[in-house]
This record gives sequence, C-alpha cells and structure tokens, in this order.
Amino acid sequence: MAKLSGNYEVVYILDPNLGEENTAAMVAKFKTLVENNGTLAEIDEWGKRRLAYPINDLNDGYYVLMTFSAKPEFPRELDRILRITDGVMRSLIVSKDE
Repeated sequence: MAKLSGNYEVVYILDPNLGEENTAAMVAKFKTLVENNGTLAEIDEWGKRRLAYPINDLNDGYYVLMTFSAKPEFPRELDRILRITDGVMRSLIVSKDE
C-alpha cells in the first residue's frame, strides 16, 4: 500500500551575510512552502553557529530546523528548491518514519 503521509525533518544552513531581514524572509519563505504542502509541526531557529568546515570560504552559518509531515513527493521538491535558492549553503532532509 502506498504511503499517504510521512514525518520529516529538514535542516538548512543560510549564508550569515544575508542580513537579518533577508534571513527572516528566507525562513518565512520555506515555512510557507511547507505549510502549503503539508503540516508544519515545529520550526527551530538555531541561529548563527560555527561550521565544522568552511563552505564557500565562510566559517559561520545560520541554522534552521523544521519538522513537518507531508506527502512522500514533497521532500524531493523541497530539496530541489533548497538547492537552487541563493543564500542556502547546505540542506538535509530525513524521514523520521524509517
């Protein structure tokens, strides 16, 4: 039987040089995207933290963790959008069901 909905976590790291307004706008954009395609359970902004290794010559990043449930097709689309969005340095989506 096909899976109707799943629970997921996404962590993404934003460029710390975006500024407060642009960072807030980016977080709101992804929050709205998840709410339009599923159910947002929690959003936790970890804030600016030191990276384990430099990414694009940057040593810091703005971390955001979102927990949500959605149809199984949505995480692939979210990953695609995260990859093509300027200002997103890295992202990782994991299924909490498996």
